[in-house]
Amino acid sequence: MAVKIRLRRMGQKKAPFYRIIVADSRSPRDGKFIEEIGTYDPNQDPSVYKVDEEAAKKWLANGAQPTEVVAKIFKAAGIEK
Repeated sequence: MAVKIRLRRMGQKKAPFYRIIVADSRSPRDGKFIEEIGTYDPNQDPSVYKVDEEAAKKWLANGAQPTEVVAKIFKAAGIEK
């Protein structure tokens, strides 16, 4: 099973809010997921993110692949592979 760390879109139309989740790569964007490890709000200036560092490092160590946007958020939060 290929596991990805990616964003799940929440919020209203034209006001997105994202949750950072760990999910099977075959599941849909807003579908079933394994664990929620953080949030990301691009509407505020500057963008606000909260990440559970321990959970993120655990999943990265287990082989989960972050998407490009999630990798940038992790870099800003100081979480490296």
